[in-house]
This record gives sequence, C-alpha cells and structure tokens, in this order.
Amino acid sequence: MNTLTKLDQRALDQAYAQACKSRDEGGIPIGSALVNQVGEIVAAGHNMRVQSDDPTAHAETVCIRNAGRRRDWHTLTLASTLSPCAMCTGTAILHRIPRVVIGEHQSFMGREDWLDAEGVEVVLADDRRCIELMERFISERPDLWDEDIGVPPKR
Repeated sequence: MNTLTKLDQRALDQAYAQACKSRDEGGIPIGSALVNQVGEIVAAGHNMRVQSDDPTAHAETVCIRNAGRRRDWHTLTLASTLSPCAMCTGTAILHRIPRVVIGEHQSFMGREDWLDAEGVEVVLADDRRCIELMERFISERPDLWDEDIGVPPKR
C-alpha cells in the first residue's frame, strides 16, 4: 500500500462518493475524480453504463467528459476506485494525465502496465472501502459485473 498525499486522499474520497452514488442509482459502483495541483476537484463522475445504457460510460470516461475542454490535463491527478480498464487507461494516456490514484485492483486488474509503460505515476491505495464495495457488488450482482467487464454469458 502506498502512503497517499492529502491531494490523493481528497481525490479518492470524491471518487468513492461517486462510486456510492452509482451503487445507489442501481449502477456499477465505480467512481472517479480529477484534482488539480492545489487539491481542487476539477471534475467527478461515476459509472453510468446501466443508468444511460451506454457501454462506454465508465467512471473515468464520464469524469473526463465532465471536465470539459481543458489545456491543463498534464497537471491533473485522476483517481479511480478501481483499476482502469483499457478504454479508461487509453483515455488518461491520450490526455497526458501524469498521475493515477487507484483505490483497488484486487477485484479487477486493469491496464496499469500500460500506464506504467507510458510513464504515468500509478499510486495504489489498497483502500478497504473500495475493496469491500466491489466485493459486495460482485457477490450480489455477478451477472451485471460480468456484463461490465465483458465476460460472455454462461451457457
């Protein structure tokens, strides 16, 4: 577990709040937040796949979309409650976001290898709240989880 800075913790706390919001809406409990160098939350978002019927509406992409047009991506930190998938990793790399704080990667290991290969600083929090939230969701809704990560239906 990495020691989080106050900035990292602020971003992860906001991401976690977003994950809970998605859970409460009946969606996938994954949240994300962008924070600037002085700790201001620039944008936040949560997984909206279920709510919007949009398979690309992952928490990180929703958060980045909510940030709007910017020129300061290279100064921001992206926090996500769960390790970012290939699509979300690619979005962070495309926008040259230099730091990604990850709540947990026990439930799902995304493309942290790609972030690392691109020189992105990856901070793994191993946050108990994030782990428990995903474990509970996967246990209660394995069908929805499999749909989210692209596992074909069992025959």
